Amino acid sequence: MTHLTLALDTMGGDHGPHVTVPAALQALSVYSDLHLILVGDRPEILSVLRQHHASESVRLQILHADQVVQMGDKPLHALRRLKQSSMRLALDLVANGQANACVSAGNTGALMTMAKVVLKTLPGVDRPALVSALPSMHGQPVYLLDLGANACCDSEALFQFAVMGAVLAEQVAGNPNPRVALLNIGTEEIKGNDQVQQAARLLQSTPHINYTGFVEGDRIFTGDADVIVCDGFVGNVTLKTTEGIARLLMHQIAQSVNQNLVARCLSWLLKGRLKKLFLQMNPDHYNGASLLGLRHIVVKSHGNADEMAYLRAIEEAITEVQRQVPGKIKARLESVLLEKSC
Repeated sequence: MTHLTLALDTMGGDHGPHVTVPAALQALSVYSDLHLILVGDRPEILSVLRQHHASESVRLQILHADQVVQMGDKPLHALRRLKQSSMRLALDLVANGQANACVSAGNTGALMTMAKVVLKTLPGVDRPALVSALPSMHGQPVYLLDLGANACCDSEALFQFAVMGAVLAEQVAGNPNPRVALLNIGTEEIKGNDQVQQAARLLQSTPHINYTGFVEGDRIFTGDADVIVCDGFVGNVTLKTTEGIARLLMHQIAQSVNQNLVARCLSWLLKGRLKKLFLQMNPDHYNGASLLGLRHIVVKSHGNADEMAYLRAIEEAITEVQRQVPGKIKARLESVLLEKSC
């Protein structure tokens, strides 16, 4: 395979091809070496392509899928009964080497289960984790994981998440020595449950991680840490809460701007700055959660992502392919395991 090729689960998400196909066309216009395989219902995909005056080409292929994983499908049902779904066929393309990565906005549980079976985990990884970049006051991204793939985690899983998150921050954000912290109910060493306490001891004893201790929820966006680790239950609640707060603030600002003539005049003068502020606050700007710990790259988009947000997920997959993230994680884990055994 001489070009970078992504397999897109075109039917995944709340909007299906009406979002995924236009985003794919945008990606092709930006990345000249990119090839895309749109996996899904061929007639529906072709219909959307025609609406955008596009068609199949050397760089844009369609793989027909008879089935679709619905948002309400149970993971095991999807794994056993939906082997001809767009999600499964997209993962199969990655597994057999026809694509470098998969992007899907579909059912998170089904994607995790399928990906773990089809693509396998890296040696030394018990559970893959969902991770995404969040904004910070200093402008550098903060990587939070796990975001919901594993509701319950033991200390070893948290330790592995820390290693994988650190490698992602190094390779994608270009941070040579990312600070890693555990999300906790306090910064004191005595705080936290047994899993967090034991994970802290594991991280303190390894030289491969720049572990800085515990961080509380109100410090996630301050830039105190570059990678923040927690179990999937806490991470998912944290992520959804921050997205809700961001949208509330955007709504409140927009309402305030329209309240009177003076505010409207000021908003006109500050139009460029306000537009930039809204972009920075918009959760869609940070769309694209990676399934770390797999042998290949899988990026999960928000189910309700719009065209811009889905494009961001595609770009995340491209970056991880270019930086060879799974291989770098494998090498780091091998070093860590060797150190622990000595």
